[in-house]
Amino acid sequence: MAASSFSDTSYISKSSISDFSFSTEHSKTLLFLKFELSRRLHSKRRNLSVTKVASRNQELEKLIDQSVQEETDDLDNGILVPDSESVISSIKYHAEFTPLFSLENFELPKAFYATAQSVRDVLITNWNATYEFHEKMNVKQAYYLSMEFLQGRALLNAIGNLELSGAYAEALRKLGHNLEDVARQEPDAALGNGGLGRLASCFLDSLATLNYPAWGYGLRYKYGLFKQLITKDGQEEVAENWLEMGNPWEVPRNDVSYPVKFYGEVVTGPDGYKEWVGGEDIMAVAYDVPIPGYKTKTTINLRLWSTKVAPEYFDLHAFNSGDHAKAYEALKKAEKICYILYPGDESFEGKTLRLKQQYTLCSASLQDIIARFERRSGKSLNWSEFPEKVAVQMNDTHPTLCIPELLRILMDSKGLKWKEAWEITQRVRTSDRTVAYTNHTVLPEALEKWSLDLLQELLPRHVEIIELIDKELINTIIAEYGIEDIELLKEKLKQMRVLDNVELPASILESLVEPVESPILDLVEEAKSSEEVTESASEDDELKVKEAKDAGSSTKVTFETDPRLPKMVRMANLCVVGGNAVNGVAEIHSEIVKNEVFNEFYKLWPKKFQNKTNGVTPRRWISFCNPELSKIITKWTGTEDWVLNTEKLVELRKFADDEELQSEWRKAKRNNKEKTVSFLKEKTGYLVSPDAMFDVQVKRIHEYKRQLLNILGIVYRYKKMKEMSADERKEKFVPRVCIFGGKAFATYIQAKRIVKFITDVGATVNRDPDIVLIVAAFMILSTAGMEASGTSNMKFAMNGCIQIGTLDGANVEIRQEVGEENFFLFGAEAHEIAGLRKERSEGKFVPDPRFEEVKKYVRSGVFGPYNYDELMGSLEGNEGYGRADYFLVGKDFPAYIECQEEVDKAYRDQKKWTKMSILNTAGSYKFSSDRTIHQYAREIWMIEPLVLP
Repeated sequence: MAASSFSDTSYISKSSISDFSFSTEHSKTLLFLKFELSRRLHSKRRNLSVTKVASRNQELEKLIDQSVQEETDDLDNGILVPDSESVISSIKYHAEFTPLFSLENFELPKAFYATAQSVRDVLITNWNATYEFHEKMNVKQAYYLSMEFLQGRALLNAIGNLELSGAYAEALRKLGHNLEDVARQEPDAALGNGGLGRLASCFLDSLATLNYPAWGYGLRYKYGLFKQLITKDGQEEVAENWLEMGNPWEVPRNDVSYPVKFYGEVVTGPDGYKEWVGGEDIMAVAYDVPIPGYKTKTTINLRLWSTKVAPEYFDLHAFNSGDHAKAYEALKKAEKICYILYPGDESFEGKTLRLKQQYTLCSASLQDIIARFERRSGKSLNWSEFPEKVAVQMNDTHPTLCIPELLRILMDSKGLKWKEAWEITQRVRTSDRTVAYTNHTVLPEALEKWSLDLLQELLPRHVEIIELIDKELINTIIAEYGIEDIELLKEKLKQMRVLDNVELPASILESLVEPVESPILDLVEEAKSSEEVTESASEDDELKVKEAKDAGSSTKVTFETDPRLPKMVRMANLCVVGGNAVNGVAEIHSEIVKNEVFNEFYKLWPKKFQNKTNGVTPRRWISFCNPELSKIITKWTGTEDWVLNTEKLVELRKFADDEELQSEWRKAKRNNKEKTVSFLKEKTGYLVSPDAMFDVQVKRIHEYKRQLLNILGIVYRYKKMKEMSADERKEKFVPRVCIFGGKAFATYIQAKRIVKFITDVGATVNRDPDIVLIVAAFMILSTAGMEASGTSNMKFAMNGCIQIGTLDGANVEIRQEVGEENFFLFGAEAHEIAGLRKERSEGKFVPDPRFEEVKKYVRSGVFGPYNYDELMGSLEGNEGYGRADYFLVGKDFPAYIECQEEVDKAYRDQKKWTKMSILNTAGSYKFSSDRTIHQYAREIWMIEPLVLP
């Protein structure tokens, strides 16, 4: 059942609120009461010890009525603005009454949790008001479905958005702590991994800030992806413990849960409707997280699903008999669905678990969305209005099953016919759209496919629905291309169908015939044309003609499948067919999506591909994470409005040569580098100089993201430095601190070899007393034409980092906006890649001598005893598994090291370098997720801002 509560009512025992939600008046007064009551209760006490709870509760209740009249004095336009004393009281309240830590001390971990729960009080007030207003207005709402939400630490973001940073910093100072130290106690929410998850979280931030009615939906992973340990053997993975002490931001919704089914069979009732019965049943339970907007009361919701089974599935008899594994079997099957983000899928069990995860997200979310639509519609429920109230965004192909799941619910549970349900889902006749799809990969081999046999076993009803969708698509393709050229039709169907390597439906095969030449018919036609056939033709001749027409004029068309290949379901094709909008996450990516990845669909439905969205970082990100730089921007643009008005950043350009601005800019950057120095000392034990260039690459470890090219460039630099005298090194090279950040997937062996290589190079270089080069594992590298966006690129540019990279992903637009002279460009371009790969696979590539030199140096054993033949071998040879340098490291290597020489040269001229840095920040205005969300809202979701009164 769905519920309408966002409130935590445990603090006020006299509540008479129905359905567990606060009224508007309570919603406005809740935080004031808690701040004020806490302050009064603690005003005469200096410690954090507990007094008798009973007497405290009596005093609490007496003060409620006294405080209601005072609330208007402390509210600013409906938003509470507490002073530091009130904040102190609230923090103390939670330190005493939140039983997560012992009472004897107020150390940093306890300070964080008490502070976070104090902030959550503020969020709950606005959260409830937002929910109630959206319910009342009943406007169209966007629902963002994603397997990842990479939120980062929430405390600084929340108090920044609420404009309470000063009050909390002062309060914690008086309590003996520094706000930054407290904030560092927060574990990263292990709900995401990379750019896909960061985009999703930035979008929620912008949706709230811009007052759009929207929710996010995801899974509540108990252990995240994994915690990365760097050892002498490279990367090791252990379970993440982010929930060990609880999550102070989430509110469990045990009254909001939905059934999710796997396996079973489909039966047809006497009325013709299908019913999915039997199988394995679990429950998806909601956990809600408030997402506050910046300088607004709007606080939207991120609903995360956790999985369990009902108590009756615990086999008490088996447990008492000693068969504990059997007793827990159903419970563990359900719980493990939400254990890990992206569990290994090399095994059949791993694939099954991933598919269960995806379906759980889709089924629970769609059931919740539909329940909200029904509740808001009341007695005037009209299913044809569903697209006018609901927009579902699929973040990549992981939530693809929401398309057949929506159809299943509409048909099997709500009684709609196929055509009605398909019209609601696809909605091609009006501007109102139900489902849209964001593509995150330009690699055809990386587009998700699922075994049809696995889907048939796990989700039998959905396979029936996918077959219906595939049939609709086939009919559309036939209508578009006709049946005159059967070979062309076969090719189009092979490229575009949802089902791959699956025979056409019998009903369609019967309608397809291929003309066959007949000598008898040819004679008859020839006679007709020469008027030689008359009415006196013999009956035998007429019979022969009839038989020829029946048997020889045509033959049934066959579409052979390959029995050696599996039958698959192409999820991206399903997204395009079932959705109404398709976009990439950078302009070049959207063009590749149209012109290459989904070109046949683009030719069929060009209007689906008109959206070019990009930008994945809210402007607030600079304010909260780089406050010194933020203050400088505010001063020189003359307004704080640059945080929301992206165009204001351009104002920096006119001052880029100003000596005062450059001095302030260098000072802020220097202070941030000194913080990084302290961080590196804490994490690695190495002490580095803030005067050195910080050369950073933060990305998921992947061959196409070019960490291997990066570290080989460092090896080449190191080798050349070793061959020089100290004076020559000083003349030739700028000191650098080379930093890598990123995880390799546990089953991605080549990526883990790269991690091992980086750590071995670092261990050797960092111990070398002659070399001023530290490898502590900022470059934004990728093989051209393979990076969809590159979200870290945008964040680095916003913070004044100068980038080196290929013309790929967002780099194309970044270079356009910041100026070609402020971006270090190297390497092959996207249109050259196919030809270069062909040349490489045919053995025609002639490597640069420097590339051969660096590989030989690696193989010499200078970086330790590990055998790097497999890693270096992947850069050699003709086409084959693990060979032929598919990602063109050898091709780009000479251009890369030459470009790095230009980087050294530019860094020596600090005036020029600082100007480049300023212009990178000034040119990043386009990459604000605020701008992107306005575009999504206007062009894809068709929703309008809804400002709370």
